[in-house]
Amino acid sequence: MPSRKKTTMFASAFFTCICSFVIICVVLATQHWMSSKVRFSGTNSSITVSLTYGLFSGTCEQFVDVGLQVSERTFQVADNLSNTKAKSMIIAIIVILVLSLLSSLLSSGFTCTNAVSNPYQTFLGPTGVYTWNSLCGIFILIAMILFPVNIEENGLSVELAYGCFSVLQTHVKSEHTYGYSYWIMLLIIFLNIASIIIIYFYDHARYSKKKEQERPIENAPKDVILF
Repeated sequence: MPSRKKTTMFASAFFTCICSFVIICVVLATQHWMSSKVRFSGTNSSITVSLTYGLFSGTCEQFVDVGLQVSERTFQVADNLSNTKAKSMIIAIIVILVLSLLSSLLSSGFTCTNAVSNPYQTFLGPTGVYTWNSLCGIFILIAMILFPVNIEENGLSVELAYGCFSVLQTHVKSEHTYGYSYWIMLLIIFLNIASIIIIYFYDHARYSKKKEQERPIENAPKDVILF
């Protein structure tokens, strides 16, 4: 049976891993990644399309300068995209987040296993926890980089606006605000770092104690050697 200290440390790491898993689910499920106001010029007036969307779905509204407002519509992101690059990057982000979800789940399983047993000499030990938490953090960081690239380089919001309202004309400018579904990914990275730090402190303390117990006999007190 593991010691109380080990159980406490790995249980704490398990909690952070579970929190990370839940937040990734929230990131995938919610549609508050981006809020954009995309402005288009018409023949007699300007049109502004307001968009709020995530990786799978979103809503859009159209406002005309003369005061006309088109009722809010719900759309599917993949269906509204005609740009192959933008659609491919959205799919890539989803795949990366699913991989991070699996990594977080495995990390949770590994920390739970260590909290109730002693698999130190296998990949199920601290090494596995380090590996899966690191991979989860890396996947999340990649997703956080790819999404803004898709916004700026592939004009994701503009493409979605054209998909919502096909009569739009020349694009003038766009204003983007990243929503909580995007920013809470930073919390996932911090949770992964916290898990690694918790396990590192325990593993380092265990290693130091083991080395101290294995010190050479010449370092022992003289009276012990005489005995």
